[in-house]
Amino acid sequence: MLKGLIGKKIGMTQIFDEQGVAWTVTLIEAGPCYVTQVRLPEKAGYSSVQLGFGEANPKRLTGGQLGHLKASEIPPMRFLREFRVKDHGLKVGDKITVADAFAVGERVDVIGVSKGKGFAGVVKRYHFHGMNATHGTSDRNRAPGSSGSGTTPGRVYKGHRNSGHMGMDRVTTQNIKVVMVDVERNLIAINGAVPGGKGSLVMIKESRKQ
Repeated sequence: MLKGLIGKKIGMTQIFDEQGVAWTVTLIEAGPCYVTQVRLPEKAGYSSVQLGFGEANPKRLTGGQLGHLKASEIPPMRFLREFRVKDHGLKVGDKITVADAFAVGERVDVIGVSKGKGFAGVVKRYHFHGMNATHGTSDRNRAPGSSGSGTTPGRVYKGHRNSGHMGMDRVTTQNIKVVMVDVERNLIAINGAVPGGKGSLVMIKESRKQ
């Protein structure tokens, strides 16, 4: 069976186990997901399963998206994501729920897009130390300092850390524990924080570093 789901981040809270231990968790509404496409090595060169999540108004989808889903007799899906997997035994149209994919105690990776912070300076973006607050330094407390040398190399090296757009990056939180699975409400509670804000889309996969 495929160890992967698409979900929506609900938020963070804490729950208590049978021993009374408090767990800080992130709640994710995971699935139900539909198999919208199956790729095989004979045709595509690799093996994968495409899942759809979140029913949408057909008017919100393009003609190509609707045609892709209608061919499989699947309701309009807002989000489509691909999972690389070899032995899954799935076919187009199958429905996957959180109970089918994960169990309490398993380790997972969660992929999401981090919160956008807009334009940020080097102190906030890269944790630069900044300059002195005294000895004549009046307006350079959060400045980056020198960006490069003079004659040699006579330029700024590629990849130099500077101010710029912070956040909105694809981030993977690895090897975190599943604390709770609520089958009736399609909820999964994962220990710790995951990327993104409330309501953002996440992918939950079997951990690669167990």
